Amino acid sequence: MGTDVIVVGIDPGTRELGYGVVAKEEGHLRFVACGNFSVPSQDPLSLRLEQLYDELQEIIQKYQPQALAVERPFFAKNAQSAMKLGEVLGIVALAAAKEGIPLSEYSPGQVKGAVAGYGAAGKRQVQRMVKDLLGLDQVPSPPDAADALAVAICHHHTAKLKGLMKGGTVTP
Repeated sequence: MGTDVIVVGIDPGTRELGYGVVAKEEGHLRFVACGNFSVPSQDPLSLRLEQLYDELQEIIQKYQPQALAVERPFFAKNAQSAMKLGEVLGIVALAAAKEGIPLSEYSPGQVKGAVAGYGAAGKRQVQRMVKDLLGLDQVPSPPDAADALAVAICHHHTAKLKGLMKGGTVTP
């Protein structure tokens, strides 16, 4: 039947941005790729944002996803960090919009709940579940990439549930 849906999950950061690509084929999730982009912290924020945008565009062009999903953190260390993170989220939204790809946002609790079954699950528990759900031999590395895979899995599960509830009926 081929690939049904390819989702790129994003774990945003101003110095490191994790990405994870997960496909759903014939109802089963399949690992495609993961990694992270690191930008030098000494570079001005505008240059870091440009680099992150360019890297994200390359991932979109390479994998041609049908959706992007991003984790939206509830808090940051301080107001300045929160503003910078908001700018990174803007870059992700811009990349999705430029390519006409729907973007969904999930809280950390939603991601943990969808992957580990518990919204307050620990980071290691979520990473082990990502490994198991995708049938991998080991926990994906680096941690930002594993987190991004969890976001992509969350989107697949959430989109599936939304599809089941469409029109108030359950489909087989």
